[in-house]
Amino acid sequence: MESLRTIWFFFQDQILGMKWLNALIGRGLEALGLDPDGLWGGILQFFLYDTIKIFVLLSLLIFGISYIQSYFPPERTRKILGRFRGLGANTLAALLGTVTPFCSCSSIPLFMGFTSAGLPVGVTFSFLISSPMVDLGSLVLLMSVFGGRVAVVYVVLGLVIAVVGGTLLDRLGMERYVEDFIRNAPRIETESAALTRHDRVLYARDQLLATIRKVAPYIFLGVGVGAVIHNVIPQTWVETVLGDGNPLAVVLATLVGIPMYADIFGTIPVAESLLFKGAGLGTILSFMMAVTTLSLPSMIMLRKAVKPKLLGAFIAVCTVGIILVGYFFNFFQQFLL
Repeated sequence: MESLRTIWFFFQDQILGMKWLNALIGRGLEALGLDPDGLWGGILQFFLYDTIKIFVLLSLLIFGISYIQSYFPPERTRKILGRFRGLGANTLAALLGTVTPFCSCSSIPLFMGFTSAGLPVGVTFSFLISSPMVDLGSLVLLMSVFGGRVAVVYVVLGLVIAVVGGTLLDRLGMERYVEDFIRNAPRIETESAALTRHDRVLYARDQLLATIRKVAPYIFLGVGVGAVIHNVIPQTWVETVLGDGNPLAVVLATLVGIPMYADIFGTIPVAESLLFKGAGLGTILSFMMAVTTLSLPSMIMLRKAVKPKLLGAFIAVCTVGIILVGYFFNFFQQFLL
């Protein structure tokens, strides 16, 4: 048992966490005359280490996930989802969202396509919630920063929000608040051409390059903000506003995160720095969920497909779920970290 634990910690720290890379960068900075424990040396070490780590893990993940996705084009996925009803359909849609490496804005066109194809609105919203919130990339990156237990519980609770949220929207009869041009769109039945292994590799490569181009600015921004928080912002400030002593910290972090636009890869470096400075675990994860799921640009896009009442219900359901998850993590933080 002890040997398994040793192997797991090695995998978590050295493979996923790439602690060796952090040490290597530190030695390189020292060779250049910069002190990794000083202000500028610390900022540069954090920026280089997190940027390289995220891009390496992201590249491996996106390529692998995209290769698997090549077996499930939208039409085939719609047919699979169409075979299920009720809670099973919502659960399957939420699980499908975990293998789509999309930000919230990128998920909306696929959501619109599923809705136009006749899938129940609750099922499509379960997909729309889970896709940006709990993709497999978030699981691996969260494991590299917060450990396996936090990552698994985060994904499970994110799926719960997606399933419960989609089911609730369906039970509230929100179907009628989808815009007419979406509900009345013609359905096209097509079969995707068979792809060779080479075609799938090319597809995965193209998806990887497109995703990297899309998320790179947010990764650089997120790592830059994280480096400043990690090395400049006093710990007492973070503890006062976002620590366990503030009972409204989760609510504040959620409301602050909603209008922002980033993806999970850009928010993790910020979350890592906030945790180091004493912010509550649940507070940090609520901020991440709000940023990735309810960003202002994605809500503007979604408004084109649904009427205000459905948009408001979607935001309310997600916000309440995210806040509850935040308090859950804060309450059990000592058992999870």
